[in-house]
Amino acid sequence: MALRGRSLITTQDFPPSDLEAVLARAKNLKHAQEYPKSLAGKSIALLFFNASMRTRVTFELAITHLGGTALVMNVGTDSWSLEHRDGVVMNEGKTEHIKDAAKVLSRYVDAIGVRCFPTMEKPEEDLADAVIMAFKRHSQVPIINLESSLYHPCQAMADMMTIQEKKGTLKGVRVVLTWVPHPKALPTAVPNSFLLAASQLGADVILAHPKEFPLPGKIVEQAQGNAKASGRLFRIVDNQPEAFVGAQVLYAKSWGSIGYYGKWSEETKVRTNYGIWKIDEPKMRSIPEAIFMHCLPIRRNVEASDAVLDGRQSVIYDEAENRLWAQMALLEALM
Repeated sequence: MALRGRSLITTQDFPPSDLEAVLARAKNLKHAQEYPKSLAGKSIALLFFNASMRTRVTFELAITHLGGTALVMNVGTDSWSLEHRDGVVMNEGKTEHIKDAAKVLSRYVDAIGVRCFPTMEKPEEDLADAVIMAFKRHSQVPIINLESSLYHPCQAMADMMTIQEKKGTLKGVRVVLTWVPHPKALPTAVPNSFLLAASQLGADVILAHPKEFPLPGKIVEQAQGNAKASGRLFRIVDNQPEAFVGAQVLYAKSWGSIGYYGKWSEETKVRTNYGIWKIDEPKMRSIPEAIFMHCLPIRRNVEASDAVLDGRQSVIYDEAENRLWAQMALLEALM
């Protein structure tokens, strides 16, 4: 497999055949009577710049199930605060440079997982995925993206696994990724990675969002290229009911506006126009064969109603569980 010994920043770095092999392995691991000790003697440092529940728990469990050792640190409390900019004069708040931290950790562990959200204030820095790319640049061991400014590949692989389970395949499945309301401007990492993985693996993808909330141009271009390569559909619409026609999968997620990046007071005024994009029961009844997906955490009755989240079409807890199995398979493939 092309993943072995490499860093995982985005699924886009690997061919669909390798991603399909990981999904097949994840299915086998989910139904295994006992787990192989394929990480025996291996240690992985998990660095969290930001809060986490599913990612932290599932990665610690995945490493433990496979016989490895997980070392978890919260950056700035369990470790020194870290500077990512090269050439900077470090005479202010940050205590240690990522260059030094990554090189030292590389002497101790076999891989480093990093979770680093964007600031949502500096678009050039966030769109360059500056923190995780600094780790990749300076580390001598593989870097595993636990969610960065631009990507959340582990969530995307769990999402693809869930669609396969519920629909039997990804090929030709009509998948709708829709923007939904939220009281905060959120990163684009989850929708970016969902869009890329679904288009890589042969789904027909519809991206629905208000015109003020496009995803980053380079991500859309990559998804369009994926769809062209596999001969599948990729379409963008700014009308939610139009997007829902024929949907087999409805993935709800909020994200911030590139046009209003770092200007929350202005963006919030625009958001007030789009409360109707919330997913409710009538919308789900209009697509009775569709499953409802969301990465969690979710703002209940803001992004989607209780009736949707607790209804028969919701697969949000299966999706969350599949983080564990997908990550076990990814760890095996990488290490």
